[in-house]
Amino acid sequence: MRGLTLAIIALLLIAGDSGRYTQQLVRNATSAIHAYDKQFLAAESLSTEPDLPESFTPEQTVSDSTGSDAADSDTASADLTSSASANNPSPLNDAQPLKQSVYALLWLAAQNHDQSATSQGNDSASEEAQSLLITLASKNNAQYWLEQLASINNADAAWALYQLLGEEAASDRLVRLAALGNVAEAQLAFAMATENPEKREKWLIRAAEQGYMPAQAALADWYLLHAQPGLAKPWLQKTAMQDMQSAFKYGRLLWDENNREEAKGFIQRAAKEGHKLAQQMASVIKRYSPTTPSNVPQYAWHSNTMCHQRIQIVATSLATIARADKLYKDYKNDERLSELPLCIAPPIWLENNVLDCNANFQGQGNLACNVKPLAPIVKARDITHAIVVSEQGKANVQNGVMYLDISDAYSVMVHELAHFSGFIDEYALSRNAARRYCSKEGLNTFAPPNLTMDGAIAYHPQNTVNRWETKAKEEFLPLRVGTAKTCGAINVTSYKPSRVITFMEHHDSGVIPDLYLSLWQEQLANPAAQRPISMNLFQSFHKNGQPQEAGQWLAAYESHKASGEINASEAPADAATSTNSDSNTDTEE
Repeated sequence: MRGLTLAIIALLLIAGDSGRYTQQLVRNATSAIHAYDKQFLAAESLSTEPDLPESFTPEQTVSDSTGSDAADSDTASADLTSSASANNPSPLNDAQPLKQSVYALLWLAAQNHDQSATSQGNDSASEEAQSLLITLASKNNAQYWLEQLASINNADAAWALYQLLGEEAASDRLVRLAALGNVAEAQLAFAMATENPEKREKWLIRAAEQGYMPAQAALADWYLLHAQPGLAKPWLQKTAMQDMQSAFKYGRLLWDENNREEAKGFIQRAAKEGHKLAQQMASVIKRYSPTTPSNVPQYAWHSNTMCHQRIQIVATSLATIARADKLYKDYKNDERLSELPLCIAPPIWLENNVLDCNANFQGQGNLACNVKPLAPIVKARDITHAIVVSEQGKANVQNGVMYLDISDAYSVMVHELAHFSGFIDEYALSRNAARRYCSKEGLNTFAPPNLTMDGAIAYHPQNTVNRWETKAKEEFLPLRVGTAKTCGAINVTSYKPSRVITFMEHHDSGVIPDLYLSLWQEQLANPAAQRPISMNLFQSFHKNGQPQEAGQWLAAYESHKASGEINASEAPADAATSTNSDSNTDTEE
């Protein structure tokens, strides 16, 4: 140990003799590191040692950057060596003075980048010293030395210190300095920390252009989020071979461009790497193929007594067919609805240019589509209702057509299926919707099976309450009338046949009481309680100035309701409003 200490002292003397000769300082430091590694190879790692003895501060070790003589640094380091030897006699702790000496030498060399009047070689050595000091300080949690380097605008040191301190403890100054110094990781962090869209995009681009893969993927996501697939595509192309999420998204973009064979390759690649949604879509691609309405074959339904509603699910893209497939599987596994006389056919995947769908269709604020292209499917399969799964928009029911988007859960679909049979929402409707439904005329017209309100003497309509009582007695079910929130917006008290929160109030957490299932079954047997898709097609063709086709669908609608009575201008199935109790619109969410 004595020999090593003497070598350290000699090393410091050499550093002093070398003055500001940066290359020699770096060589001295490198030699010290090698000597340290050789002497203490079996000892504990540097990272477990304290950076300085308690009696010393880093300022005592080296001169500051404003410039005292290098000999002062040597004296401080020599004193540090002596103190450390006295206080830490063990072989392991003998490494401490060497470590601080190495920091001292590297810091002197690092500062010479600006102070040296010598050749470019010294500048290069100074950069080498800074890099080596960052490595040692990062490894040993020597935050002081990283702060010193950051004080001379070393971006890599600022980022290393930011990572050591953690996001909560580090200052914004560090990440900003690192980002301005073109540290790609810092530029990504800086971009994600800002709420300014223009600034975020700017810094994502700067990081991505340096070839930093996480930033390239983040920039692609940014463009996809803002519906700019053309800008996202080149970045996804760069990352698709390295990142399964990017491979999946790139495959979807290619599919939407009808480059389907190449798209399959990237989707399958992501699926093999464990991407869950890619696995689902790869399976869907194997089982479904895009088609046109005129090529949809007939479907063998069960008997009419089992299928009072014959419902066809329709998808319009790769993403929506995957969602439609999941919804269909959930329905098939839902034992709660197994006794209801409604039938749902497996999804049909239409070519992406068949249906014109929009989240704000014709400025109405609702997700909807031009349903006329569905006419051949309705005829071929004799369907009464349709479920269209689109990319984005608020779920709602319009004249025998349910609209869902890819974010809607199966519970939303069940809620909307009840709207097909005339059930009304049990959360507070918007003021306009409440005025429409929560009046004597409204309840008489729509006759929802799950709602009544105060009348002059008793409930209104009393027939609805009588129906609850009859079904409860027939089915030996409890009847506990509770207050509903439906008409609260216009201060009308309304009632429902349950005192619990049902699926007509909260689709995701509400229950389907047995009495509701019994009422639902009764509604399905009554054509007057429903409005089928034929009415929707009649209205669409009529509005489009096609009287012959409109007449055919009006006749189909009249035939459907022949066994019941219904007001041709209104229908209880359209009493659907919003599945969000805070909604102020007349559409489901």
